[in-house]
Formats: sequence, C-alpha cells, structure tokens
Amino acid sequence: MSPLIKIDSLTVGYDKVPVLHNVNLEIYDNDFLGVIGPNGGGKTTLLKAILGLLRPMQGKITFRSDIQKRNVPFGYLPQVKHMDRNFPITVFEVVRSGYLMKKNGVLSNSGIKQKVDTLIHEMGIFNIRNKAIGDLSGGQMQRVFLCRALISDPFALILDEPDTFVDNRFEGELYERLKELNNRMAIILVSHDIGTISSYVKSIACVNGELYYHPDNIITQEQLNSYNCPIKLITHGEIPHTVLKRHQ
Repeated sequence: MSPLIKIDSLTVGYDKVPVLHNVNLEIYDNDFLGVIGPNGGGKTTLLKAILGLLRPMQGKITFRSDIQKRNVPFGYLPQVKHMDRNFPITVFEVVRSGYLMKKNGVLSNSGIKQKVDTLIHEMGIFNIRNKAIGDLSGGQMQRVFLCRALISDPFALILDEPDTFVDNRFEGELYERLKELNNRMAIILVSHDIGTISSYVKSIACVNGELYYHPDNIITQEQLNSYNCPIKLITHGEIPHTVLKRHQ
C-alpha cells in the first residue's frame, strides 16, 4: 500500500533559518497521527510544509497520485486565535467558502447549499447558520471551521490545536467526531495535551527540531525523554495529564 503522504529527509524553516531538520514520515489511509512537542518546536511548521505553504530547504514531500489530482486534497483547521470579528460574513458563507475553493466542483448552488446545511446540522450549529462569525463563541467557531475543512471531502484532515479556546463539552464532542471521521480519512492532529489525544490517536510524532515517530498511542516518560521531547507526562489515577517543562 502506497502512503498518502511521504516526507523524505525534509529540512524546512523561515528566512533560510531551519526549524525542522531531516524529517522522515509516511502517512497512510486511515492513519490518526497525534503531533506533540514544545512551543516553537516545529509542529505548525510541519503542517505548513505538508500543505505547501512552506517550500523545503532540503528533502521533499510527495503525495500519492490520486491526491495529486485533487485541487483541495486536505481539509485544514488552523489555530483560531485572532480574526476580524467585524468582517461581515455568516456561518453559512464561511462553510460554503471551503467548497468554492474546488476548481473542479460539480455541485450546483442548490447542491452546495444542501451540503452546507447537512454539515452544519451534523455539527449542531444549524440554528446559527445566519449568524455573523464575529458573534460566535470559541467552540462555535471551531465547529464552523471544521465544517469548512470537511466540505471538500478531503483525503486527509489536518488540525492545528483544535481544542484551543473551546469548552470541555465541545472538546469531547470534537474528538468523538474525529474518531468517526477517521473511518474514512487520515487525520493529522497537533495538540499540546497527550493525555487527551492518546485515547483517540493511533500513533504519535514528537516534534522538537526533529521528528521522532512512535507507532502507537501508548507512550512513556522514558520514551518522551529519549525522543528529545520536553513534555512531562503525569497520571492521576486513570486520568492522564500533561504539562510542558521549561525550555529555552
């Protein structure tokens, strides 16, 4: 079986300054990869390289032939930190914009409308479909952008810390939804909380200047230390938690 995404000896960064060095990784159909590591370690840089937003300094990223034929092969949910809350766009329009990026889209306007309505209904936000995006809570906004990422029927879903600024209730709903989506697409999930994602992901990549791949979702403190990943894993009873150590 050929990988969806193959990363070979990748070095990438900004303004000729490398952030990630000699990264090797393969992503297959229905993989669910959790990406962890300290702030500044290169997690978001890795995603940007996969999405084609950063050009490799060395090495290469290749995609399977069926992915190469798609104009929008990946659904992307970026970190939602800052946005212009005065921008006049509704929930419906934000979700629809994800489909309009497809140059070879075949749906009529009514078909697109039906697809948007179906997605936002499944995500529990149909009642706010005409609400301005700037009036939403953090959890509502994440639901909207997840719908936008899914509307193009991507081969893989890429999420950059999707649990930021959301309530605990939606966080649980989000991961259950991702678990269902993983039955039909690969998922790459960046998170700072290995304790939460370890119940859902199938493998883990520790990213801190380099990438260390762990083939399952059970990882020990000793393994984290050997991977040069400065994360402290703490367990209280049966509930795992994580905190980041101080790092320079």
